[in-house]
Amino acid sequence: MYIILKLNHISPKGLEKFALDCYEITSETSQPDAILVRSHRLSPDDIISPLKAIARAGAGVNNIPVQACTGHGIPVFNTPGANANAVKELVIAAMILSSRRGYEGIQYVNSISHVTDAEEMEKLVETNKKNFQGRELAGKTLGVVGLGAIGSLVAGTGLKLGMDVVGFDPELSVDAAWTLSNKTQKMETLRSLLSKSDYVTLHLPSLDSTRDTINSDTVKFFKQGAHLLNFSRGEIVNSSAIISALESGLIAGYVTDFPTPDLIGKKHAILLPHLGSGTAEAEDSCAVMAADQLIDFLEHGNIKNSVNFPTASLERTSEYRIVLTNKNIPGMLGKIVSFLADRNINISEMLNKSRNEIAYNLIDIETPPSPELLSAIEDVEGVINVRSI
Repeated sequence: MYIILKLNHISPKGLEKFALDCYEITSETSQPDAILVRSHRLSPDDIISPLKAIARAGAGVNNIPVQACTGHGIPVFNTPGANANAVKELVIAAMILSSRRGYEGIQYVNSISHVTDAEEMEKLVETNKKNFQGRELAGKTLGVVGLGAIGSLVAGTGLKLGMDVVGFDPELSVDAAWTLSNKTQKMETLRSLLSKSDYVTLHLPSLDSTRDTINSDTVKFFKQGAHLLNFSRGEIVNSSAIISALESGLIAGYVTDFPTPDLIGKKHAILLPHLGSGTAEAEDSCAVMAADQLIDFLEHGNIKNSVNFPTASLERTSEYRIVLTNKNIPGMLGKIVSFLADRNINISEMLNKSRNEIAYNLIDIETPPSPELLSAIEDVEGVINVRSI
């Protein structure tokens, strides 16, 4: 029986994936086998035995001490792409709202709520609607920075809206490239994308290398009158730089899902309360993906969508499997294989993967491993943890 510590609200559709005869879902335990979390902030003190894995029902893992988890041989899973459609729809809605000055129009209508005569209100609206003239998206250029699961969907929708789409992503993966239309033009630099785009939308992870991607230097390359959308992370954009660009008129509109005090009340800035993945469908998808990943790891040792462990998947060739994490140092694999061979334990299949400072092994053997054997393996210098499934 595996004990899953559930923190925050997790969609029932995800929780239903855990078989009742194999899993106990609880909100209170000091000894979970795995943690299922959304926004709850974990500390290194939470990373204690017998914890084997953490899964976040969402993309970002800023609330999880990933480095501490790695040191204890604990994979951290996230759910990239599960909320992609929800974010994409909001980005498109935000782009239209900013382009057509819908937000300012709504504010204006609310400001004349004191007018009680319908004819008078109609005259006011007709007289003042010219103050909120916008522009259409068709024929304009959309620049997508970051072409992962969300960015590629936004790019595809932009094309369907009749826009020219350019993209920039120095870390573009093969899988992401397959999802992109050949009509999306790849830019070699961020500067070239900014200079061509009427609308710029950001879809980058939060890393030291992406912090302040839009800053006082890069903002100078924006096309006059461009609109910027940030539904990625707040720290990707330097607020001071954007405020200056809005005040000078260089940027005609800024829409972000990450409000900050200095942006409140700024003209042509639309601030949303982190609504990007706030749909029932996205919550369901994230919870189901997180649950499936935990189950596959706990029952088979397979790893997919981990932010700190290598991807590893091996079809079972035996009833008995050893799952082993060790420091990624020379000679460890040979040492482990020799250790088993010296004890006449035959390996029927084996997978060894590494990522940065750790290595991960799935070892199918033909006989059941004893607790003494597992304990002896764990005592081998360089081994971080070991279990049998």
